[in-house]
Amino acid sequence: MFSETPFGGNPVAVVHDADGMTDAEMAAFARWTNLSETTFLVAPRDRNADYGLRIFTPGGELPFAGHPTLGSCHAWLERGGRPRDPDAIVQECGVGLVALRRDGGRLAFAAPPLRRTGPLDPETLDRVIASLRVDASAIVGHQWIDNGPGWIGVLLDSAASVLAIDPDFTAMRGLAVGVVGLHPDRGMDAAADAAFEVRGFVPDLGVPEDPVTGSLNAGIAQWLITEGIAPSSYVAAQGRAVGRAGRIHIDQRDGETWVGGATVTRITGTLDPGD
Repeated sequence: MFSETPFGGNPVAVVHDADGMTDAEMAAFARWTNLSETTFLVAPRDRNADYGLRIFTPGGELPFAGHPTLGSCHAWLERGGRPRDPDAIVQECGVGLVALRRDGGRLAFAAPPLRRTGPLDPETLDRVIASLRVDASAIVGHQWIDNGPGWIGVLLDSAASVLAIDPDFTAMRGLAVGVVGLHPDRGMDAAADAAFEVRGFVPDLGVPEDPVTGSLNAGIAQWLITEGIAPSSYVAAQGRAVGRAGRIHIDQRDGETWVGGATVTRITGTLDPGD
């Protein structure tokens, strides 16, 4: 997801027709794939949804995640899924209903509302600084941007500072930290590729550094656009630090923040859960 380059971006494993699987089987399969997320397409409970989705990391289930939302929608459509509304797709997951749309050659999801906002308290900020091993003077801003996974957003003074981070994952236990910095040579130019550099760290979920993170970029966009730090449309880069460079396309219109990216099928097969 978020890359058209083979083996770039962030892969997701999508299991179709998973209604017969137990929670334990889903969790075990997610640990076995050892991807950032593995998803399971199920029948929706809400009649307004086109399909239901369960999202698991190697460490447990999430109420929402961005790149699995795009990848699962791609897989559902590719398998012949037909949305009730040809111009919109509705996914049901732990946070409720999530709207998706076709955006040219990409898919995009509408960022869910933030569950928690506002600046970090001093104690949490100190923990974040220690876990990122950065000087406090490099932090330009900080905010809770939690839309399900518990994200904390940290704005550094530059994209270079973001790429230089060597985190202390032990000190980061209990936190989900997203870091963003502006590429000064691209500034606020909405047409420039990758105006911002992003990294996301979630050690508690068995994913010390997530290659490309839709939910994190959704929260960052809602924060930075509201603060006037980012334009209403821009491209963010994530994954360069782990050799999986991806591109996230942000577009805010009519009060809705849309997060999009490339989705490509690389592997297909049949899951045999065994006896």
